[in-house]
Amino acid sequence: MIGVDLSKNVFQLHCAMMSGHLKFRKKLTRPQFRQFMSNQPPAVVVMEACGSASYWARELNKLGHEVKLIAPQYVRPFVKRQKNDAADAEAIVIAAQRPEMRFVEPKTEDQQARPALFRARERLLHQRTELVNALRGLLYEFGYTIPQGIGHLKRIEPILDDPGCDLPEIVRDECRDLMEQIAKKTARIDARTKIAKSSAEKSDTARRLQTMPGVGPLTALAIEAFAPDMMNFRRGRDFAAWLGLVPRQHSSGGKERLGRVSKAGQADIRRLLIVGGDSRLNWLGRWSIPEGSWLARMLERKPGCWSRSRGPTGWPGRSGRCPPRRRIIRIRHELLHELNSESSLASAKEVREGDNPNGRNDRTDLDRENQ
Repeated sequence: MIGVDLSKNVFQLHCAMMSGHLKFRKKLTRPQFRQFMSNQPPAVVVMEACGSASYWARELNKLGHEVKLIAPQYVRPFVKRQKNDAADAEAIVIAAQRPEMRFVEPKTEDQQARPALFRARERLLHQRTELVNALRGLLYEFGYTIPQGIGHLKRIEPILDDPGCDLPEIVRDECRDLMEQIAKKTARIDARTKIAKSSAEKSDTARRLQTMPGVGPLTALAIEAFAPDMMNFRRGRDFAAWLGLVPRQHSSGGKERLGRVSKAGQADIRRLLIVGGDSRLNWLGRWSIPEGSWLARMLERKPGCWSRSRGPTGWPGRSGRCPPRRRIIRIRHELLHELNSESSLASAKEVREGDNPNGRNDRTDLDRENQ
């Protein structure tokens, strides 16, 4: 087994037998590493799941090696004393030899390319937000307060065009330049949003995901781009835990202490799913909740979680939002799991037909509960 500590230019190798006995240690440059691994007999190569790990996993697979990736947080406890490249490579090997260790599936080129459009749009949104904040901050220094939100920028144009405005000319020119940059960023964001929606319409998985409550084109595209194969999760609860929508535990001495959600896993999917789920819950808060639905049964068990009241039904507070979020995510896991396995589709159909003499679809009933 060969443990590799990856970096930009230097690669630290630690080779050990399966019994744990050291075979060799080496520090190689990038060209030397490729040449050295091509001359090695097929072996198990273990690396931390970092930016270039998937690329090297594909390259080493071509050379006949079996590649395994480990999450960095699982390697850190095995580092002895001081941290350095040699200690990290040794810790990777020790961690990989643990029978209960979980490994990360290397990404294909297509899986790495799919998030590019989504990342580009997110980057432009952050850049536009920086420009908007700079513009609002500049005007605030001269006594003009502009509310938050991209929609309130239309209030700035009349201020700059007003002849009686007391802003210095250099400040007006700077504000106009910022407005032009914001307009260009907005046009680029709109173009990428249009491409994303078009891609979501062409994808069968994204179209199916959009039939779920609270899922739009961007959310469906993010799930398809960032989420791993649903066959890797045994059940929907594991998918919710991977997204970080389970409470953080700090239990000891037989006492169970649960804190806030762990927020582990992929942040983009979690954020979009939470926003979509909250939108759905807010819609339900304005209208009536169907009697006998899952949400109504939860409120009967925990009436206090519907904390902010508005109308006869009220609005869900923070404590009441996580269970519906996890519920919706588990339903989405079921849908994706069926899409990824034709055999699962066939068996699920047989179960539904056996349980439902009228041929009703159980997942449709679950969707109806959340509507």
